[in-house]
Amino acid sequence: MTEEAMGMDAGEDELISIGVFAARVRLSAKALRLYDRLGLLPPAYVDPVSGYRYYRPEQVERARTIVHLRHLDMPLAEVAEVVALMGRDGPAAAERVGAYWADVEARLAGQRALVDFLRARLDGRTSLMSERYTTETADVPGCTVLSLKRHVLVGELPAWIGTTLDRLHAVAAEECGGVAAAPFVVYHSEVSQESDGPAEVCVPVRDARAAREWAARHGNGVGVREEPARRLAYTRITKAEVAQPMILNAFEAVERWITERDLRVAGPCREVYFADWAAAGPTDPVCDVAYPVRTPSGP
Repeated sequence: MTEEAMGMDAGEDELISIGVFAARVRLSAKALRLYDRLGLLPPAYVDPVSGYRYYRPEQVERARTIVHLRHLDMPLAEVAEVVALMGRDGPAAAERVGAYWADVEARLAGQRALVDFLRARLDGRTSLMSERYTTETADVPGCTVLSLKRHVLVGELPAWIGTTLDRLHAVAAEECGGVAAAPFVVYHSEVSQESDGPAEVCVPVRDARAAREWAARHGNGVGVREEPARRLAYTRITKAEVAQPMILNAFEAVERWITERDLRVAGPCREVYFADWAAAGPTDPVCDVAYPVRTPSGP
């Protein structure tokens, strides 16, 4: 049979059978067939009669990169993004791997905190664990805020908060004289897997008049309101501790502190984000978990 009849090019002697290729790159033939279907690693040639797959030596590096990425438990969709960048933009591919691993480390830090939380709850040490949170009070002045309120379940919360904060920050910076104080998220009712709040993202602005004018023209759900001066009881937590359900332990610690001092909760709980979230590492403080409080005889 001629080369033309077989559909091979002049480099047919360089073709490697699927069995030999699988052994060389430490992948099973089954995995290679899956990666072919997904477009991750299509064979160089498929015999039209037998359906047998053949590969070229230059595909070895791509295959081994896929193996390494899968050893990092990288999802196949993200593996596809990395290997697509390999041939045309190596630094971008490397950056994508770094970003993925940063997310893994953040998740692992959160899981370590979750293990501590669960062990303390299961063996009765919850109150002892709460002692590691230092609760203080601070008087916060009133301000004008851009706000967006939404009914949202707990699984949707992180993405919604991040997207909304970015949006309101941009509006405050470009239209309202800048951001006047740390943004915060108010929970007007419980947010869980069964309860959808609502939650409200708030960004204090410097120019109240400009904020109201912008909202009247372009609000699209974004409102402007006056946030009154408050006394907050709060505890500071790290980026890893913001994740559910570890953050609940911080809220419980503040609640216990309030009760022990015969104070009263004077408004819905909140999270105050005072740090650059993107630049922070898992163990960096980023958020104050807080309740507005008053004395029993106070207003």
